[in-house]
Amino acid sequence: MIEEEEVPLLKYQQEPRSEYLVTRTWLESKKIWQIAGPSIFSRLAMFSVTIVTQSFAGHFSDVDLAAISIVTTVIVGITFGFLLGMASALETLCGQAYGGKKYHMMGIYMQRSWIVLFISSVLLVPMFIFPAPIMKLIGQTEAVAEKTGLVAKWLIPFHLSFPFQFSLQRFLQSQLKMAPIAWISGGVLGLHVILSWVFVYKMRVGLVGAALTIDFAWWLSVLGMLGYTVYGGCPETWTGLSSQAFVGLWDFIKLSLASGIMLSLENFYYRMLVIVSGYFQNTHIAVDALSICVTIYGWESMIPLGFLAATGVRVANELGAGNAKGAKFATMISVFTSICVGLGFCLIVVLLHEKLAMIFTSTLPVIKMVNELAIMLVFSILFNCIQPVLSGVAVGSGWQSKAAFVNMGSYYLVGVPLGVFFGWYLSLGIMGIWAGMLGGTIVQTVLLIIITMRCEWEKEVQKAWMNIIKEAASNCNN
Repeated sequence: MIEEEEVPLLKYQQEPRSEYLVTRTWLESKKIWQIAGPSIFSRLAMFSVTIVTQSFAGHFSDVDLAAISIVTTVIVGITFGFLLGMASALETLCGQAYGGKKYHMMGIYMQRSWIVLFISSVLLVPMFIFPAPIMKLIGQTEAVAEKTGLVAKWLIPFHLSFPFQFSLQRFLQSQLKMAPIAWISGGVLGLHVILSWVFVYKMRVGLVGAALTIDFAWWLSVLGMLGYTVYGGCPETWTGLSSQAFVGLWDFIKLSLASGIMLSLENFYYRMLVIVSGYFQNTHIAVDALSICVTIYGWESMIPLGFLAATGVRVANELGAGNAKGAKFATMISVFTSICVGLGFCLIVVLLHEKLAMIFTSTLPVIKMVNELAIMLVFSILFNCIQPVLSGVAVGSGWQSKAAFVNMGSYYLVGVPLGVFFGWYLSLGIMGIWAGMLGGTIVQTVLLIIITMRCEWEKEVQKAWMNIIKEAASNCNN
């Protein structure tokens, strides 16, 4: 009788455990996708603004495609990555404040982000004023360099929209207001396609007109999110402009700079391929082919960056709420989901590798070279599924500086030397350079996995609460 009674008791204990894990996984997945889904859509939409313009301009001439590709993938890529990284400091602070129910602090954090990021964007403007001599110095032709300089100057308004667009997006996503971001981004992309078709394709306004359509689209996105925030969309977290935005700027700058360096080192890394292409034969073909590959890679990167955002918000929310186990579990679910999605995207590239370049150009040598580089693109996409999510853990926890050192060491002390060795010393060309740089990405991914596995989540909870209490005390004193 005793044994008969023990059997159902053991069954009763085992089933709820498995059911609890399944339920918990489902609930966490829903929370991740609630942020990641709209975030991915909005990022893809805004990134597609430049892809649409690039695809229209690419059918004018190879030189036009090379010029606008260099500006959007290299120059804009550098400033985009740095300012996007700086804005992730807002993700840390707003996410923890929201988790700790200190809603009024979020609007102050965003205003600090506006100040710090705008000053930083102004300091980066010379990159858009003097690109032509730099392009000539690194081996690009006279025609490509001059047109690159022309396009860059007209994309300065595009660059200056980043501080406000990135800050508003992180402010809204930290409080899970994702629907407005998605609707605004989708509407902007739809309007941009129409304007590009009319002005760039039909009226043939040229590269300057194409650049102006990009400027207009990004500023329209900024105005849309600002209007939603100011006019009643965020009554608890936006209480108007405040002088508190100028208090504690130095601490914000330090966290922002660490975040900016962390992501800019990563964002610029593969764009170096486009720069060094000027040293190889058939420069136009190499630049166009690599620009197409880097553009596709950057477009796909919006997906893991969406999971980076979701992981950062979820980890920050759980740490702010004092839930260490919840932060760890959110990380595990986000990594698994991102890998699954990335594998799906790799499959698409494998199946359509012969047709990818036709979106941007009809030049047969360029199409052939993109087809040859597709295998490197697949492996780059595969490893890009993991490390952005782990970077999201760094963002949510506030240890961006540690991730910045990992990125610097992996990319520029391992990847670049390997690329030089394979590309020049073994005479493997662009394929060798890319393979070496992929080695740096693998090292970075392994190091971030080790750091994340060794993370002491209880200590991260204590740090998050100390930050919230310190900020609250500072606001009371002022």
